[in-house]
Amino acid sequence: MSKTTDNDQAIAPPAAGSEPSTQNVQVHLRRIPLLAGLSDEEVTRLKPELRFRQYAKRDVVLQKGAAGDGLLFLLSGQLQVIDVTEDGRAIGLRMLAPGDFFGEIAVINGSQRTASVVAMTPVLVAFLPAPAALHLFSHSPSVANQMLRHLAAKIQRDSEFRSLLSINNTSRRIYTYLVQMKQPPEQPGQPEVVKDLPTHQDIANMINTSRETVTRALTSLVQQGIIQKNSKGLVIIDPQGLQKLVEGP
Repeated sequence: MSKTTDNDQAIAPPAAGSEPSTQNVQVHLRRIPLLAGLSDEEVTRLKPELRFRQYAKRDVVLQKGAAGDGLLFLLSGQLQVIDVTEDGRAIGLRMLAPGDFFGEIAVINGSQRTASVVAMTPVLVAFLPAPAALHLFSHSPSVANQMLRHLAAKIQRDSEFRSLLSINNTSRRIYTYLVQMKQPPEQPGQPEVVKDLPTHQDIANMINTSRETVTRALTSLVQQGIIQKNSKGLVIIDPQGLQKLVEGP
């Protein structure tokens, strides 16, 4: 069950009997990448508009088909964006990490939510009502610039994913999915990684194959020394080897 707090003085729920300072609020807000470039004046105007909500694991944070009444920021915990097929299967689309925002398309279009968002752990989110979010998009150059980049990247990812689904060979679809999911190393010289990898069943649902096929393909990559599994996801040990498998014979 979700819990909502209207305390506009804190990013995280304050300890009993304590009230965080305005300075702390500004520092925390600027840790959200979309808001990092706001001026002190813009932060001061934005702060009273935010509402903070806590959700337990497996709570639905956003429901597909609901009104696009606000923009949300994930402050702590982990969320998964999911869709539900006509036969009732839940498909994991992507994971959200602290600092990510979501719900922007429905806010911009004034439309309904196109997917659901579910808490994978206990989470804290900040909710910005749609009118305030739209004002931010149109009056803050730094936010508008980041939003344009975000939407362009989203269009590119969607285009790449459609191309992935057109690949006839199932194994190559899995390899291509990993290439699309990989992230650059945090430091030069470190390997590329796939963080927060969805479950094998979620991957299977997304790329139209079976869970067993995904498991076999990933196991084969481990045996070939191309990837390595760890607690956070996958490490790409041999990116050139993975690319060769994507390109096929």
